[in-house]
Parts: sequence; structure tokens; C-alpha cells
Amino acid sequence: MFATILAAAGMFAATNIDDIVVLTALFLASRKGKPRPWHIVGGQYAGFITLVGLSLLAALGLSIVPDEWVGLLGFLPLTLGVLGLIRGLKEDGDDDENKLTGGLGLIGIAGITIANGADNIAIYTPVFRTMAPSDTAITVVVFLALVALWCALGKIIGTHHRVVETLERVEHWLVPAVFIGLGLTILIGSGSLQRLINLWV
Repeated sequence: MFATILAAAGMFAATNIDDIVVLTALFLASRKGKPRPWHIVGGQYAGFITLVGLSLLAALGLSIVPDEWVGLLGFLPLTLGVLGLIRGLKEDGDDDENKLTGGLGLIGIAGITIANGADNIAIYTPVFRTMAPSDTAITVVVFLALVALWCALGKIIGTHHRVVETLERVEHWLVPAVFIGLGLTILIGSGSLQRLINLWV
């Protein structure tokens, strides 16, 4: 059991290290009211539970959506980032990160989490396929506990006064840059962009 817990923790950390950056950016933006912290935490949980559920279904041979098409959700953070960057160039930038994420509620954050987790499905599926049911249950519980830890770390970093002071001069373009980078990484890494290009050519 202890070995299963350690393996689950290691697998979670390896597949979700990039989420810390996204969570930090979201909590940094939440200082001005939106998105609310519970939207961030709830969206992270909803998105991650969806990823685990899809991985479990795929492990049973019931792949509903190919990974390449899940990656199309990368357009969500990419669009948010581009719009935020355009506003940042047109305006002073005082509240740009809030305008970018102000309409991003629980569902939107869940969508970003799912989009960012296409690689999670690819990694979790073969692991779940080879696990005993008891080990799978332990792994899922560890995952859910670590989501809370990840959210706590993101909040600590994103609301720490020293971090905030350091980022105050660049925060109006930092959040858009994070979302643009995330969107491009998802679209390219999942193969969705290449598949769309192949369809158009």
C-alpha cells in the first residue's frame, strides 16, 4: 500500500507540475475579485476528476474521445491569452489580468484543467489498465488529496506578498502569456494542431 501511495504521488507530480504555474497565475488574478478562489479549486477538481474518469474508461477499452481531439480544448486558454494581450497593448494594463480571467468561472477553469491534462490521460490509462482495483482506488484517493495540495501551493505562491510585489510590474501581461503558452503547448503536444492542418491541406 505504501509503495502504491508513493508511486501515485510521483505520477501526479510528474504529470501536473505545469499546473502550478497555471494555478499561480489564476490566484494572482483572483486578488482583484475574479475568478473567485472557490472557482479555481472547484474547477481544478472538476477538471481533474474528468481526466481520471476518462483514463479509467480508456483503461477498460472504452476510449470516448481521442487524445488528439481533447487537445482542441487548448484553444480556450490560447484565446483568453491573446485577448488579454491585445487589451494589454491597448490599455494601461492596471486591470487587464482581471478582465482576462473575470469571466472565467468554475466551468472555464475545469475546461482549462482538462485541456492541460490530455497527457495525463495518456499516462494514467496504461497504469490503470495494469493495476488491481484496490490499488486503483488508492491511487485515485492520493490524486484527489494532491489536487488540494497543488491548489494550496498555487494560492501561497500567487498571493504571497513578495511574489506579488515582484510581479506587479509585469502582471498585466504575465497571465495572458501563461495562457498563450499553455494553449500552444496543449495544441502542439497533443497533435491536435497537426491534425487540423492535415484536414485543411
